[in-house]
Amino acid sequence: MTGTGGPRAAFRKASGPRAASRKASDPRAAFREASGPRARRLGLALIAAALLAGCATGTTEADPGAPDASSASTGSVATPDPSRTPDGRTPDGRTPDGTLLVADFGSDTVTFVDPGRDGSGEGGAPIASVKVGTAPYGLVVGEDGRAWVATAEGVAVVDTERRTRLALIPYATESGPVATGEYRGGGMGIALAPDGSRVYVGVNVPGEDGAVEVIDTATREVTGTAPVGMRPFDVDVSPDGREVYATDHDSFDVTAVDADTLKTRRMEVAPYGTEGGLGSWLKPHYAVVRPADGRLLLPFEGERLAVLDPRTGKVTIERMTANTHQHGAALAPDGTLLVVGTGPIGSDDEEPSLTVRAPDGTERVVPLEGPHEDVAVSADGRTAYVTGGFTRDGYWNGITVVDLDDEKSEPVRLTAGNRPLGIAVL
Repeated sequence: MTGTGGPRAAFRKASGPRAASRKASDPRAAFREASGPRARRLGLALIAAALLAGCATGTTEADPGAPDASSASTGSVATPDPSRTPDGRTPDGRTPDGTLLVADFGSDTVTFVDPGRDGSGEGGAPIASVKVGTAPYGLVVGEDGRAWVATAEGVAVVDTERRTRLALIPYATESGPVATGEYRGGGMGIALAPDGSRVYVGVNVPGEDGAVEVIDTATREVTGTAPVGMRPFDVDVSPDGREVYATDHDSFDVTAVDADTLKTRRMEVAPYGTEGGLGSWLKPHYAVVRPADGRLLLPFEGERLAVLDPRTGKVTIERMTANTHQHGAALAPDGTLLVVGTGPIGSDDEEPSLTVRAPDGTERVVPLEGPHEDVAVSADGRTAYVTGGFTRDGYWNGITVVDLDDEKSEPVRLTAGNRPLGIAVL
């Protein structure tokens, strides 16, 4: 069921100045007020989820030594193919095309993953890991094969062909002590300029507005800083490279940054309103830029797709059908939008899923086992790779592989990484 019912309506009824203040200071109170009987039965499990989902207040720590949550799940888990070359390299010693790279938020590494036969996940396995820095979050890979990884300490530069870290670029923005956990300071979203000359990284400053830092990819130095909103979950760049967009989770907005002058504009994106403040679940998370018109697509709750025109700041709303809390998003080459559903936050929400939304707005919702966070798509647009780490209690150390062409095929679960979050296809 979609529309205005369920936890969103309950959330609005429980809002107002006093309720908003209570929710902002205590996410458990917001959860209780916005829940029905089924959600209350979930009890402590979903209270823990509120602290891990990127949608509540407080400080939580990701435990690098936590057991693999996938052991509690059912379904097929892909296993390594014993006939494969042990180190997963081509005859010239390089990483083969199509290899996956994931940011291990639960450790200080990125992991290279063989996606299996024809990229299907079947027979796939982790290949190798490289130390990059504390609690890596987002990553992006350039045409030169270098990966730029946003960690709590700085932006790591990784040679993906030789699997070595080349540099760690410290942030210019003071973001507090190096830490782990969802609310840690340091880099979050990250993106490359279309010409590869610059990297843009969103830096979280706990409890305050953040920043987008500009890194020259040739000199590997920070060359500029622009103020943005709170907790820049995601960073994107316009097709012409003239603007950078930070999706500011805790301030319900998107900041547009002029790539040349670093002047900024803040645009509210809050289709459910901003009541509840930091305690609200109903905030923007990830965005994609539609190449055809430069508009940003931001999914909310499997019910509403906010389409932001950055030239005017105007937001229009399109209907979605998954009815579940949503995070990561990606565009396939043909314009198909992929959106990760992390699971329910209230009594009438649906379970985790991957929404496959065609350019004409028609949707297919693929069920997933357990919460997931981010998604990448193969170069041919036929396969989606969804990371199983970081979002809620019940995360697992792996990737779910979804065949986008065959609607009858079952997703394949591929063990990989340590609470994998950001992902790219090499």
